[in-house]
Amino acid sequence: MKPLANVKVLDLGKVIAGPICGQWLGDLGADVIKVEPVTTGDDTRAWPPHVSGESAMFLAFNRNKRSLAVDMKTAEGRDIVHRLARQSDIVIQGFGAGAAKRLGVDYETLSSLKPDLIYCEISGYGRSGPLGDLPGYDVMIQAFSGMISTMGYEDGPLVRVSFSPIDQSTGMHALSGIMAALIERGRTGKGAFIEVSLFETAMGLLGYMASNFWQGGERPRKMGSGHSTLCPYQAFEAADGALLLAVGNDGQWRRFCDIAGLSDLKDDERFATNKARVANFDATVERVAAKMTSDTVANWVERLAQVKVPCSPVNTLMDALAHRQVDTRQIAVRQDHPKLGEIRTIAYPVTFNGQKTEARVPPPLLGQHTFEILRGLGFDADSLSDLAARRIVAGPVPRHA
Repeated sequence: MKPLANVKVLDLGKVIAGPICGQWLGDLGADVIKVEPVTTGDDTRAWPPHVSGESAMFLAFNRNKRSLAVDMKTAEGRDIVHRLARQSDIVIQGFGAGAAKRLGVDYETLSSLKPDLIYCEISGYGRSGPLGDLPGYDVMIQAFSGMISTMGYEDGPLVRVSFSPIDQSTGMHALSGIMAALIERGRTGKGAFIEVSLFETAMGLLGYMASNFWQGGERPRKMGSGHSTLCPYQAFEAADGALLLAVGNDGQWRRFCDIAGLSDLKDDERFATNKARVANFDATVERVAAKMTSDTVANWVERLAQVKVPCSPVNTLMDALAHRQVDTRQIAVRQDHPKLGEIRTIAYPVTFNGQKTEARVPPPLLGQHTFEILRGLGFDADSLSDLAARRIVAGPVPRHA
């Protein structure tokens, strides 16, 4: 399926949130043009690790796009972007406060050129309120939102979630907002101004913890791998390594007790129900932990699977990537990169009618499609040479240009 075929996207996003949204739109069939600064490109192009000068981070978020390297600080550069905006259905923008207006790519300017434009602005805290002008980075928002205060162990050092969940989740919200706006435009013919922010995303991720506080007065506490409302629901040490036991209801608990040799706990009022086990959290964990060391990870996983009690080895990323489930579900996308040869990235995690979306275009080199895009706008060879000579645009010049 290519549900967004013939939809044109102008990706002015930066780093992760905007680019991953643009990548998913491209995965769904849209024609996505990524606009980048002439000299440096997207910030992530400078982030290690690099292979033959190409950033692995950039590769992760920029599949199914064409790259246009243009200096938007010049009048000619802004004119190019404005021409593209007139042809676009969607614009994604992630500049700092005031920058989009200075560059002439704010909603008011671009929607005046294309009244039915769907424009998505990504910011740190949202543009209104006392923090509206502040920049936002994933780790900053993890700290400000209270997320970091809930992680790790009491009296241990502060830790962050390692994989930028706020950035990536903000990209998800941007995608869902854009898709809703496309449906609305199909009904009304009207465009939309969409706002998403890292802060609002973070608070959304903490939503059930906020509910527990508002309704139950429960303040989140650091619990390592444990859970405040379920027990036992955490990592334990087996005889040869760690595993995660996730007892999600009392039926699973009773079956676990039978397998683990803890049948005496099934009818003990201190442990018989999840509410009781949470109230007697430390005692429950102590009894379970003592049993888990009696067998290996593999044996626990096999035995508990037979009685449908959730349990998993604590894998490394490399373990997970090597698992046959990755191949079966086509989770790894293979593409031929113009500089690196075959590369792999993680597929858009939605399957349509038994098939993953198509990886049509590998992550681009900086300015790889600049001249192709400009020729499509009607620029002739002399104009292209002049713009390139003055560093208003950049990219590999095709031999026939």
